[in-house]
Amino acid sequence: MTQTQREAPTTNPSPSTPASSLLVVDDNSMNRIMLSRYITKLGYQATLAENGRQALDKLQGEPFDLMLLDVQMPEMDGYQVLEHLKADPRLRDIPVIMISAVEELESVVRCIELGAQDYLPKPFNPVLLRARLTASLERKWLRDQEVDYLQQVGRVTAAAAAIRANTFESESLDEVAWRSDELGQLALVFQEMARQVYAREQQLQRQVQQLRIEIDHAKKAREVAEITESDYFQQLLGKADELRNRVMADE
Repeated sequence: MTQTQREAPTTNPSPSTPASSLLVVDDNSMNRIMLSRYITKLGYQATLAENGRQALDKLQGEPFDLMLLDVQMPEMDGYQVLEHLKADPRLRDIPVIMISAVEELESVVRCIELGAQDYLPKPFNPVLLRARLTASLERKWLRDQEVDYLQQVGRVTAAAAAIRANTFESESLDEVAWRSDELGQLALVFQEMARQVYAREQQLQRQVQQLRIEIDHAKKAREVAEITESDYFQQLLGKADELRNRVMADE
């Protein structure tokens, strides 16, 4: 187990943040320009596509928070785009607001059944556009928060299993530990447990090292004792004493 310093987590933007990126898909250039201006005035970022195929290409290249999608378009209409979105796990959760004339309400109903979240009638009403966008982005933001929470719950669950298996790494819960709710408190408890275990492991290692040193000293002392207590060594001592006595007698 290792100890690491936590880094400040990235915060999830609120539903009304200017960071929200919208994709406008309409084969009518005037509609695209008008919607783009409205969206920009509301503080969002607008990307334009003139047909369904171009929209799918853009979706593969960059993330979007919401799509405004026309029903009737050449090459690939709104129905086909919705079918592609719902078949792609990476794109199926992007909220889609259909753009439709009042007389196309039956088509809008079909789009809702295919997964579209709402619709915006033509001609565009700025107040209604703002209300539709705010509501859809709010729902997406709440869902993103729920998904993020469930992912972090999964991390805590995995951490519990790792603690039992003695493979837990404290930094794996850094992001969760910054939460101010019960889940964040639980992550902090796990991290504190990891720090305590780490400290005990370090202390135990120091004790083992000291014990090894003491054992090594004792082993050396025992080896010396075995030598000094041997008959051969005692004979050498006796001869040394005799030699010393002779020298003293000669003097």
